[in-house]
Amino acid sequence: MANTVILFSTKGGVGKSIIATNLAVVLGKEFGQKTLLVDMDLHVVGDIARMLDLKPQKTLVDLINLLKSGPIQDIFSTEVVTGGHLVGIDFLPGVLLPQQAPHLVAETIPKAFEILDKAYDFVIVDAGETFSDTFVACLNQANLILMVVTPDIHSVYQNKWALDILQFLQFPLSMLKIVLNRADSASSISWKEISTAFPVDIICRIPSEGRAVLHSVNRSIPLVIDNPRSKVAQVIKMFANELVKNKTLFVQRRQVDQLLLKNIILEKPQQFWETYGLSEVMPVVTKEELDEIVLLKKRIHARLIEELNLKRLDLKTFSDREKTKELRQRAEKMVANFLTEETGSFIASAEERKRITKEILDEVLGLGPLEDFLEDPSITDIMVNNKDEVYIERNGKIEPTNKRFISNEQVRVIIERIIAPIGRRIDESVPMVDARLPDGSRVNAIIPPLSLTGPTLTIRKFRKEKFTINDLLELKTLSQPMADFLRACVISRKNIIVSGGTGSGKTTNLNVLSSFIPDNERIITIEDAAELKLHQRHWIRLESRPPNVEGRGAITTRDLFRNTLRMRPDRIIIGECRGIETLDMLQAMNTGHDGSMTTIHANSTQDVLARMDSMILMSGIDLPIRAIREMIASAVHLIIHTARLSDGRRKIVQITELSGIKDELHIDMRDIFVFKQTGVDSAGNVLGYFTPTGHIPSFLADIKVRGIPISDSIFKVS
Repeated sequence: MANTVILFSTKGGVGKSIIATNLAVVLGKEFGQKTLLVDMDLHVVGDIARMLDLKPQKTLVDLINLLKSGPIQDIFSTEVVTGGHLVGIDFLPGVLLPQQAPHLVAETIPKAFEILDKAYDFVIVDAGETFSDTFVACLNQANLILMVVTPDIHSVYQNKWALDILQFLQFPLSMLKIVLNRADSASSISWKEISTAFPVDIICRIPSEGRAVLHSVNRSIPLVIDNPRSKVAQVIKMFANELVKNKTLFVQRRQVDQLLLKNIILEKPQQFWETYGLSEVMPVVTKEELDEIVLLKKRIHARLIEELNLKRLDLKTFSDREKTKELRQRAEKMVANFLTEETGSFIASAEERKRITKEILDEVLGLGPLEDFLEDPSITDIMVNNKDEVYIERNGKIEPTNKRFISNEQVRVIIERIIAPIGRRIDESVPMVDARLPDGSRVNAIIPPLSLTGPTLTIRKFRKEKFTINDLLELKTLSQPMADFLRACVISRKNIIVSGGTGSGKTTNLNVLSSFIPDNERIITIEDAAELKLHQRHWIRLESRPPNVEGRGAITTRDLFRNTLRMRPDRIIIGECRGIETLDMLQAMNTGHDGSMTTIHANSTQDVLARMDSMILMSGIDLPIRAIREMIASAVHLIIHTARLSDGRRKIVQITELSGIKDELHIDMRDIFVFKQTGVDSAGNVLGYFTPTGHIPSFLADIKVRGIPISDSIFKVS
């Protein structure tokens, strides 16, 4: 029984055919394995034959036709395979012409491979890059599937997408490995970064040696023969040696029900493939067609700007949702007419016209390539490093995308479109700015000369739904005893600070804590960028204001805080303390405005004290450390520390009480609940548990006096 190794990639130009050819030659010529190389790339026909300088006359289609006449005992008697005596292997193309591809029917593939299995030690298959039922039928014959990836964002993104589909088709991860080609290319993504992007192993890293590879291809001699001392040849030899010796690499074949797939396609045409944006047979798009699409988009783009007179349009229109919606509807009709008017337009597909229309409208009226990310609820952050690098955060982990901007100037245009409606500017004199999208998403932009990589844009998306304590319990952000304790603390008007690093969930937890505030209380929130979403009706929202283009008119958080004290608040919530407003907040907490809450950037509960000291001292207030510490100890009851763990999940890792000064300078801090990490599983998920420390809060009696039910047992270590 042969070991069948299938190589594929959903991106062309990654060197898949070259690797398959040289791997087969090494197995046959160097290690004496009876090897057959099968070319199943049905859209790029003849490449492997030219690399081997062979002129095959028969194909897999011929073998299948012979099998229809009856069983075949000996594949060699059929003269279907072509013997490559100089390279030490046999060769069998799937087809000789693209027009023959429809004759390869998925149901006939297993019978053909059954006879090949009996004749060879290794069958190496170049499966191409197009998903179809024939392609899946070939994968069914594999004992090992190799995804060929190059260290660029396009290849990584497309192969991750392909891996998702293979898992949907029930191919086990143990059958899948990655071959990383051009692994040492300059300016490429490191192999370590790529390894973290895939749940399967990188089995082979092939170096970049373009001149030697191209020379061998042009001479129609495999590189392992033409230049056996080259780095690429040496690595492929080591890889072939591993395939020969390590039998654990090969797993039992896993059949997908091809008849079921066929029935799906027959009963509901394209349902299966279109689920993934595919067609059963992918159309071949020529370079000329791609160029024509680009030119078409540019022509319509220019006409649309002129017709809408965008250069004179009041930019405040983009901050009004209704006006923006009307403008987009009008522009959509214009683009549809322009596409119809364009003579020689070859776009017949309704889906293609819809896609092009959306892309043009996004570029002219929206945020260009970022629009799809803004609509995706699973994405929390969008990070544009420059025109060529766009990253997103999904489920707590940062990942690269295949989105690109046309130029850095387009990035600048997007930034201007965001900030201009709210009266802000960005240029060399003001090279960084904070702003907010109409949906509440927070935006930061910074441009050269401060940003050396080009204009940089960061968007923290505003969640439309409101988290509840049950949501956090379901996400295992905290335990039920912790939730019960925090509810009692908020109702009993304890002053609380939520600390943590960037993206650790501080604002989310502050939102949930605020949901425990009784409905009959007047709440005033103060923020730099409005992110809080409270559940109560009696809620006044205040937002600070930066200076205008003349450098005037700034309203700081401290200004708003002082005004808030005249507004008869029951509760004051500050989105984040960053400076001198920290002192004002402490004074308010000490003078009757209990039940206040805020967030602070810090690495631990102990670090919160140092941060508060430094913020007060750096603001120019001349106070001794002892006075500051006494003020903190008497004002703050509780610090809740949040963290984003290595697996991307966010948790409350400490709930700490401040129970007074224990000597002249140090505040007595006692952990009440903690999260203890015990390890990491094979999938990278953090293992651990929430536990009380045994410390009973000093204000527990006060909570009970207020009639708030809470059991002492939740503080006991089990």
